[in-house]
Amino acid sequence: MVSVLNPQLSSVSNLAAASVDTKLKRGIWLYFILIIFEGALRKWVLPELATPLLIIRDPVALWLVAKAWQRGLLPPHPYLIGIVLIGVVGIFTAMLLGHGNLTVALYGARILLLHFPLMFVIGRLFTRDDVIKLGEVTLWIAIGMTILITLQFYSPQSAWVNRGVGGDLAGAGFNGALGYSRPPGTFSFTTGNTLFFSFVAPFVVYFWLNPGAISKWILIAATMGLIAAIPLSISRKLFFSVGVTLIFTLIAISRKPKYTGRIIGAAFGLLVAFAVLSQTDFFQTAMGAFLSRLEAANAIEGGIEGVILDRYVGNKVGAITDAAAGQLPFWGYGLGLGTNVGSKLMTGGSGFMIAEGEWARLLGEMGPLLGIIIIFIRLSFSAKIALACYRKLGQGDLLPWLLLSFGLLILPQGQWAQPTSLGFSTLIGGVILASMRVPPSMGKDTRQARGAHPGSSPSLRGEPITVV
Repeated sequence: MVSVLNPQLSSVSNLAAASVDTKLKRGIWLYFILIIFEGALRKWVLPELATPLLIIRDPVALWLVAKAWQRGLLPPHPYLIGIVLIGVVGIFTAMLLGHGNLTVALYGARILLLHFPLMFVIGRLFTRDDVIKLGEVTLWIAIGMTILITLQFYSPQSAWVNRGVGGDLAGAGFNGALGYSRPPGTFSFTTGNTLFFSFVAPFVVYFWLNPGAISKWILIAATMGLIAAIPLSISRKLFFSVGVTLIFTLIAISRKPKYTGRIIGAAFGLLVAFAVLSQTDFFQTAMGAFLSRLEAANAIEGGIEGVILDRYVGNKVGAITDAAAGQLPFWGYGLGLGTNVGSKLMTGGSGFMIAEGEWARLLGEMGPLLGIIIIFIRLSFSAKIALACYRKLGQGDLLPWLLLSFGLLILPQGQWAQPTSLGFSTLIGGVILASMRVPPSMGKDTRQARGAHPGSSPSLRGEPITVV
């Protein structure tokens, strides 16, 4: 009614709302930048503030969620409501029936009350254009990150480039193979480096399949960086993650044969990049260390089958059976106790007081009832977006599907107790949702050029996401 009687007032209101949304988008970019460079701040820039910088993204997440709530951008979805309610209940059960430390409980609750809702905020504020821009920036960063981890790989742990959190002169690298350590890049620990390049892989494939969306030279450099990062990281997880992205790419080809020519071109480019890198001494040395690590680990764990069945499936099944057998308190030991920060606050030492595995941590902290509900929500949420992404693939839209290749590795069972892993989970969940939104100003021809189907549903035109 107000807009009819006073269109000028309505226009001013719309401009104010757009200004707020622009600020919120900048907040999401800040969250992304802090994921990448939080470790750099803790190691090199402000080592004396390493401890408080561990939660540097939390105030950003709090501001984004609070502002989005005020703007009515948080949908009242059962997943969101359920997670928030469990987070609130978890604080009380931790205080009354668990460890009794409010700081530890709040630290654990922030995962559920801030970072999980932030996925929905990113999904509502970012559009497909924003996601593509994020991917372009990610590829730029990947080039520099590759140079950095190369320096870290070949430098002693005492070197400045390998300095640990808080300026630790012992180094931030983790044991690798053949006397070489796994480099952390700009992150606090090597896990961040693995997650970052796992995040890079879907964008590399997407840009190869959409020529012209990014500078070819940047794409080539980032592709070579991704290939080099696998042996330099000495990380089996990165190797498997990139492999999963390639499998998703093959599935995309089977659904849309028209991409076969582009895939062949991209595969040829990858082979050329690999051939060029293979002639360099630095790559050959890194490959030797990586293969040595792969062979040693596979021998211990019984090969690829042992890695998949024991580490990925066995840990999850074991956590559920332990809870079902009544080996855990019904309300758990208390929210936050399974984190390294919780361990530090409670005992003065770091470590896993409950379990290293994510599902075992959830069940140990919150007990069988609440823990299984959270696991169900994460699995159901992952299944919902997987189905939505598969539908988009059927419409010729590859971007959500490729991003899902990383999302399915971290959303259902990623270690959210680890801040960097939590950050990448929040980011990938949000950008998958956002990749299914097209700005209302984008015309039919542009949508088709970007890979969106001309008959896309209304939810892709800047309207609320309904897939979850």
